[in-house]
Amino acid sequence: MNAQISQKETLLYRTLLALALIVLAAALRIAPHPWNFTPVGAMALFAGALIRDRRLAFLFPLLALFAGDLFVGFHKLMFVVYASFLVNVAIGLWLRDRRTIARISLATLLGAIQFFLVTNFAVWQFLSGFPHTASGLLACYIAGIPLFWNTLAGDAFYSTLLFGGHALAERFIPSLRPFDRRASA
Repeated sequence: MNAQISQKETLLYRTLLALALIVLAAALRIAPHPWNFTPVGAMALFAGALIRDRRLAFLFPLLALFAGDLFVGFHKLMFVVYASFLVNVAIGLWLRDRRTIARISLATLLGAIQFFLVTNFAVWQFLSGFPHTASGLLACYIAGIPLFWNTLAGDAFYSTLLFGGHALAERFIPSLRPFDRRASA
């Protein structure tokens, strides 16, 4: 019985730490920053990787995005952007229990690429800045390349902070370590 309580307490502490880091990332979204250099993609990956309750892993980043949009403003493509970040949460699910630097790096890259592809397609499809032709779509993607580099840089920077910060907390605070790894630590 004691072991079960300890496992539940550990899960609670780990979840609270993950949620606190997500709240911090969401708050940083409203701070001044270069275009697309935000913690949102990393936050979504992190939520998928660390929040055990899948419903909460998908819900919390949406709530954080919505709260941020209350400050930065709503826009015509916000539902596409939200859907794209849900894809990042799903990519984060792939990281569960197998978080290595290589896997986190790959997940970060995949998240940035899918965000670029999805949101630029939506810009071309739903806004009037580019003709609805193949060359217009290509022009839209080319115009978005500088933003892609900012997205990738922001995702890489904030993934390092979120996943690295969480790993450091696990290392130095034994109650945050997964229960099955405590004996070996």
